[in-house]
Amino acid sequence: MALLHSAISNPGHSLSPNALRHDAKPKKICYSQCPTFLLPPQRSPICRMGFVSGLGRKKTLKTRIISSVTDTPVNTSPEKVQLPKGDTWSVHKFGGTCMGNSERIKNVAKIILSDDSERKFVVVSAMSKVTDMMYDLINKAQSGDESYISALDAVLEKHRSTALDLIDGDDLCSFLAQLQHDISNLKAMLRAIYIAGHATESFTDFVVGHGELWSAQMLSCVVRKNGVDCNWMDTREVLIVNPTSSNQVDPDFKESEERLEKWYSKNPSKAIVATGFIASTPQNIPTTLKRDGSDFSAAIMGALFKAGQVTIWTDVDGVYSADPRKVSEAVILKTLSYQEAWEMSYFGANVLHPRTIIPVMRYDIPIIIRNIFNLAAPGTKICRSTEDEEGQGLESFVKGFATIDNLALVNVEGTGMAGVPGTASTIFSAVKDVGANVIMISQASSEHSVCFAVPEKEVNAVFELLQSRFHEALNAGRLSQVQVIPNCSILATVGQKMASTPGVSATLFNALAKANINVRAIAQGCSEYNITVVLKREDCIRALRAVHSRFYLSRTTIAMGIIGPGLIGATLLDQLRDQAATLKEKFNIDLRVMGITGSRTMLLSEAGIDLSRWRELQKEKGVVADMDKFVQHVHGNQFIPNKVLVDCTADSSIASHYYDWLRKGIHVVTPNKKANSGPLDQYLKIRTLQRQSYTHYFYEATVGAGLPIINTLQGLLETGDKILRIEGVFSGTLSYIFNNFIGRRTFSEVVAEAKHAGYTEPDPRDDLSGTDVCRKVIILARESGLKLELSDIPVESLVPEPLKNSASAEDFMEKLPQFDHDWAKKRQIAEDAGEVLRYVGVVDMVNQKGIVKLQTYKNDHPFAQLSGADNIIAFTTTRYKDQPLIIRGPGAGAEVTAGGVFSDILRLASYLGAPS
Repeated sequence: MALLHSAISNPGHSLSPNALRHDAKPKKICYSQCPTFLLPPQRSPICRMGFVSGLGRKKTLKTRIISSVTDTPVNTSPEKVQLPKGDTWSVHKFGGTCMGNSERIKNVAKIILSDDSERKFVVVSAMSKVTDMMYDLINKAQSGDESYISALDAVLEKHRSTALDLIDGDDLCSFLAQLQHDISNLKAMLRAIYIAGHATESFTDFVVGHGELWSAQMLSCVVRKNGVDCNWMDTREVLIVNPTSSNQVDPDFKESEERLEKWYSKNPSKAIVATGFIASTPQNIPTTLKRDGSDFSAAIMGALFKAGQVTIWTDVDGVYSADPRKVSEAVILKTLSYQEAWEMSYFGANVLHPRTIIPVMRYDIPIIIRNIFNLAAPGTKICRSTEDEEGQGLESFVKGFATIDNLALVNVEGTGMAGVPGTASTIFSAVKDVGANVIMISQASSEHSVCFAVPEKEVNAVFELLQSRFHEALNAGRLSQVQVIPNCSILATVGQKMASTPGVSATLFNALAKANINVRAIAQGCSEYNITVVLKREDCIRALRAVHSRFYLSRTTIAMGIIGPGLIGATLLDQLRDQAATLKEKFNIDLRVMGITGSRTMLLSEAGIDLSRWRELQKEKGVVADMDKFVQHVHGNQFIPNKVLVDCTADSSIASHYYDWLRKGIHVVTPNKKANSGPLDQYLKIRTLQRQSYTHYFYEATVGAGLPIINTLQGLLETGDKILRIEGVFSGTLSYIFNNFIGRRTFSEVVAEAKHAGYTEPDPRDDLSGTDVCRKVIILARESGLKLELSDIPVESLVPEPLKNSASAEDFMEKLPQFDHDWAKKRQIAEDAGEVLRYVGVVDMVNQKGIVKLQTYKNDHPFAQLSGADNIIAFTTTRYKDQPLIIRGPGAGAEVTAGGVFSDILRLASYLGAPS
């Protein structure tokens, strides 16, 4: 106890090699009885000889052999057994989750028994939560909390009850005696720690390692119970490591190999169950392998045996292409190269630690990561080179994405840095002196600045020391600043086949740009296995999903919010429903409607609304409409990087939000004319923002429903053509009326027919006033470069002056026949001249004006050839001067208008990366 007290109370004191040695073989102790309190009532208390690992004062081993109760002769000089190496060995590692309880331990045993390898080496962790319980014992004891005693009893009971459920007979007696012996020793050690108020690292490692000792012993008993020759190994007798820092050790392969051969010569077996996580120093002092220690143990032992493969059993199906908690559509990777695995693990992915990979990499031993709870899943294979994935695009070159959060970027900048040796050395010497961990470094070739990322909790110390070290340079102006940029995250893109493959970086940065994400710093090693970018913390998940979507899922996944499920909106939703599967299969476009809102109710979904049932879902699950909440739901959805709001209304108040939506990075698609034909400053503000950002605003259906009028006009202008005149029949309603105002039919009769067919607005005066045509003319005029207001366009109204103030649409329709004579007269005059009446809008670029009026055209003119509700538009340009470019087709109706909106959505998808 004095020795324990001295070691515990003096943190700087190294333990004597004799204090916690494990180089001697465990002493044989003969028990005439197992402790009865450890056995179930029905068990016999009589046990055979057990083995107990000695802890305490070194004793001289007697040369005589104590006989067991069976008096079986023991060979005191067995022949040395040669350790076989190579593919005959398979190594398995089972973590704490796999060893969580007796049922799971039985399941582990079944997996071992089902392995048809000639020899099996199994590494196990402590039972689930036991390592935490052991650390808790230390913490309680050194903080003076007497509850460590009851906590130790809980550890005893957990293993006692598990053993009673798993094993019986002599193995049970031996294990329970061993367990009681270990618990007694731990109790004495913890008492000493409790008195001293401190535990050295060596004592802590020794205490914590008991969980692995007990789980290995129990599992070996279960395997042996099933008729397989199996020994258990305390790896502290074999695995020798040299501590290099407080959280890392380096294996001594030469010494470990020699000890393994000695151990095996005394314990030959076709199956060995070994402790993970724990090892010994060259002085035989117990230690641990620190982070991911059990995985590391398995890799080291795999290398020592030169095994055929190492299987890491866990509770996931394999390595994911991204963190599935952040990207729910992350996929399991079939293969990873060693380099890809350690690149991803460095950046926080749930992959093996790089040091776990290095031992097996030396001998090209593959590592398989499998799910113990889903044996049907093949898992992920980590090996020298990955399988060829022919017939794929850039997706096959990028294997996965990982992120690190809570970082800060430190930027040291100044013209005096260029060409001055030692600046970088001074910077990183300061970083080392404060013990900060540099995650990433980036330096421009101009040497004007060096920036690097460190954990945010360490940045203040780094900043203060750099300010001190460069105080003179800052005052002299050789350095302009030492700047800290907080709230950063790192996104790493990993893939071995990225090396020398053109287009990967372009695709990555294009995906980020299309998601409206700004990159603060970039780093790429010459190996090209990894491209690292620094982003704002709040953009990190959106960026992760944007690049993952681009490389791994649909090339274009878009979250949509539909505003206005009226005639056009409802038709659009039905069109989306009918085409969704085809778009995803043939064009890799994944359109997901996340919300639908009307003026009273809205329907929201986190994963996408089932469009086959959207009407009934709206009734069943609809909530009170709130535009702010609706927009936030669509925009705030981090699952999908690209968002679009589709405004299918004619509401000016909805249109007034476009600028804010676009500024937030939300794309806008609409047939609503109010924004583009409203106040000029509002239109110019939106168009300027659109041109300066990667946010898109499409409005083809504002002029010609499904006709490609806006797109054609923009194409002419972008290719350098000059618009002279745009003239057309822009209203499907008025086209229908004048196409059918023939023969002896009266004007009021045709208007009533159009209203009944649904071509007009509820109040036909809204069509006959010419306001709708005027809005289309102003949109085309502004697109062509004219800065006109709606009030600048003279409009000839077709509503008789006395009827403009009619009380209702019904009153208007009732009185309209009073003016049929006037209309008949106009028609007759046109017919006598061999002409027809057409209501047109004109953009006159030569005279810089627009006009909306009733016009007559010769019977052979293209405008005279219309039928139904067709629109027709003629572009007269410097290229199409003698023969205007004419576009003709249906210009009204829910189907064609919704089709025009749908076409804009698909155009947006192509802009975001979908194949054309």
